[in-house]
Amino acid sequence: MSKAHTYYVQFSTQIYQYFVGLYQRLQKFWNVTVRRIFIKKKEEDIPSVESIFHKEKFVVLGRVLKNQSLAIEKRAQAAYRIGLLAFTGGPTAGKYATEHIKEVASLLQNHQLAPKVKILLLQSIACWCYLNPTSQRKAKNFKFIPILVRIFEYRVDSVIKTEINKHLLVKFWACYVLSVMTCNNVSCMKELRDLSNLKYHLQILAAENWSGWPENFAEVLYFLIGFHRN
Repeated sequence: MSKAHTYYVQFSTQIYQYFVGLYQRLQKFWNVTVRRIFIKKKEEDIPSVESIFHKEKFVVLGRVLKNQSLAIEKRAQAAYRIGLLAFTGGPTAGKYATEHIKEVASLLQNHQLAPKVKILLLQSIACWCYLNPTSQRKAKNFKFIPILVRIFEYRVDSVIKTEINKHLLVKFWACYVLSVMTCNNVSCMKELRDLSNLKYHLQILAAENWSGWPENFAEVLYFLIGFHRN
């Protein structure tokens, strides 16, 4: 009993330390990279600080997001701004954003979207889920995990290096979004662990050049899910 208890304590301590480290890495990446992008966008596109928390703002952006007559990039930019509002507006804004995130899930299932559009959509989800357990659970319910994992399975037909790199960047962002969703979320970890091909995809992506990112988020996910113990 004593040995078992000691092992349990050591294991729990390791898990706790890992989550603390992951939290710090996600926060660093958010502050250095993502938040800078979003704040810049806010300064350019949103006229008043007071208005960004209003539900009407989400309603207007939601209409743009769901308007199929508009260019897909314009709709993706609306999703991006919905994510921004969710991040800056706190739990209430996150709740308003939830009403429109299903449309983001639907758009992401179109593999023919340009990489730039996909990244806007992924940034929207990252912003919505960032350190928000309620949004993380809803993202899981909206089936974002299989949607994001399918991004890893997409193969680029082009042999042009710039095109290959653009699509690789989409996969990097998908890794980051999954890291945000999985942080302190055991049910997400379990679902990811049960995906047979994910371990292989993360190994491939972890071997890529992640320069410019504070962390190799394919590697972070790999260890977070527990694939290194298999």
